[in-house]
Amino acid sequence: MRSDWTALPRSVITRITDQVGGAFEASPAPDGNHAQIASTVTGPSGPVFVKAACGEWGVRSLRYELAVTQAVDRYPPALRWHFEADGWLVVGTEHLAGLHPDLSPGSPDLDLLTAALKDLQQTPAPGDRWFTPAGRLGFTHPAMHGGTLVHSDLNPTNLIVTPHGLRIVDWAWATKAAAWVELALLVQWLIGGGHTADQAEDWLRQFPAWTVTSADVLNHFASTNAAKWATKARHNTERWVHDLAQWTGDWAIHRAHGA
Repeated sequence: MRSDWTALPRSVITRITDQVGGAFEASPAPDGNHAQIASTVTGPSGPVFVKAACGEWGVRSLRYELAVTQAVDRYPPALRWHFEADGWLVVGTEHLAGLHPDLSPGSPDLDLLTAALKDLQQTPAPGDRWFTPAGRLGFTHPAMHGGTLVHSDLNPTNLIVTPHGLRIVDWAWATKAAAWVELALLVQWLIGGGHTADQAEDWLRQFPAWTVTSADVLNHFASTNAAKWATKARHNTERWVHDLAQWTGDWAIHRAHGA
């Protein structure tokens, strides 16, 4: 859950002030909730995006984001600095300015997403410090295991269209899995962007990892993921939860009818 800057110890604020070159202004990010602090910080040295976390889960997810900067080129924001003080992990990264992509059918932004995904589908996850499929999603299947670094939350708010191409932020859920898992998790966002389930699958057929995955495996993933979100929706009134229940359900119904 997000906190405001009053939650930070004075020692941490002093270190941030030193890193940005003096007095600064902080503008909280509108999306995401993995780190207690997530803000654009503008000081004498220019804007930087700052995340700060304390507590086991918050620090763990922020360490994943740090590790991604060492494993992936081009797409994550570049690391500027990081430090730990008084129980807080603080990370400053490149500030990325741009709009979130349009994922509707025929959008030119889909070409940017294609290029990024083709690179990421070839990116191995070094070591074993990442989430497992079961740890990330709450369910698993033998076919979900693999050695690819999977972002696992490519919703449009985590994608930024810049003059130099598509960039990807918020790697807190980085997972080591089979490459097709990233694509299966993208179906819900394509449907949310206006695709039918059939259109979403047709778009995904350009990726070899999708075409070599058996129908039985995709059926299992779609039905299990939909059941998970349907359960969440019964106990949660937030709109985004119900949206995901609808979109994952649409895909599961499509698969059940012989996709």
